[in-house]
Amino acid sequence: MDASLRSKAELLASEIAGQARTAEDLNGLMRLMMKSALERMLDSEMDVHLGRKTLATDADAEAETPTEASAPPSNSTKRSPNRRNGRSKKTVQGDVGEVTIATPRDRDGTFEPQLIGKHQRRVPGFDEKILALYAKGMTTRDIQEIVRELYDVEVSATLISEITADIDAEVTAWRTRPLEAVWPIVYFDGIVVHVRGTTGRVSQHTIYVALGVNLEGHKELLGLWLAETEGAKFWLSCLTDLKNRGLRDIFVACIDGLSGFAEAVHAAYPQTKVQLCIVHLVRAALRYVSTQHSKAVTADLKKIYQAATVVEAEQALEEFAQAWDAKYPTIAKMWRAKWACPNFCVSRAGNVICCLTPACGPRT
Repeated sequence: MDASLRSKAELLASEIAGQARTAEDLNGLMRLMMKSALERMLDSEMDVHLGRKTLATDADAEAETPTEASAPPSNSTKRSPNRRNGRSKKTVQGDVGEVTIATPRDRDGTFEPQLIGKHQRRVPGFDEKILALYAKGMTTRDIQEIVRELYDVEVSATLISEITADIDAEVTAWRTRPLEAVWPIVYFDGIVVHVRGTTGRVSQHTIYVALGVNLEGHKELLGLWLAETEGAKFWLSCLTDLKNRGLRDIFVACIDGLSGFAEAVHAAYPQTKVQLCIVHLVRAALRYVSTQHSKAVTADLKKIYQAATVVEAEQALEEFAQAWDAKYPTIAKMWRAKWACPNFCVSRAGNVICCLTPACGPRT
């Protein structure tokens, strides 16, 4: 919204505030403004459809030229035989409630309004609000009651089902879309969320996430799966789904330390290099550390996973063990247990970065 339009809106709002006494009065004025604006915009669409705005511009240009103004009218500028043919009323549903508008018609019946199309009964943006309520886990009846209370609009359960069915079809098409055959890097992780079940109760579920980096270096969400808990067995079914959709090879799979996860990856993709997520290892290590030592321990751990080579990383781990084994012997022991896969994937400031050490070697 530009500055001039904003100033006009503020001036109109001040005038309305001086006349409206209740919220119902304000809602009525908003409906009247919506009706007037929609009808004027539809009239403008009709003028463009009939070519009247173009003809008016040409007439103004001719009026500015005296020689052309005195010339007799040309037969080539005759108006189109198509013209207005009255109006038809219909009621649309929007954020301010139900609004009855008069849609212009033409004699040829070729006018196709873009603002509110033929047979369209809802103002653009109204469906998105219903979908937002649906995404929060509300039932059809709950959405019907909320829309009635907020917007004073009566919507049927069938209408809500039709709106949500469209998004369900899009989600299904996205989840089953074919994938590229080769992905250099794929990150696998589980996110715990609260989900409202069919009984209406909210419980914790795990969303399995597969985020891939393609050959051009662009990230893409490959899939989402929902389960009650995170486990390697379910991860294997997710990997099988990716394979069935066309993903034939993964160079590097970045995973957390979930037991059996690496075996599940190798069962679906035997040649894939598996990397452990350094963020999970650091978080697991800090569980044993007191608050006063957390910064120092984190700084020493950073020397390990930021090492340029495996030899430097092993030396940093030995130095860490000498410094902290007396207080926290579990940390060095845990890192040595994971040392069979000395490559780490790091996440900084929300940007996922894959850091490969030379031990990973070339792809064979």
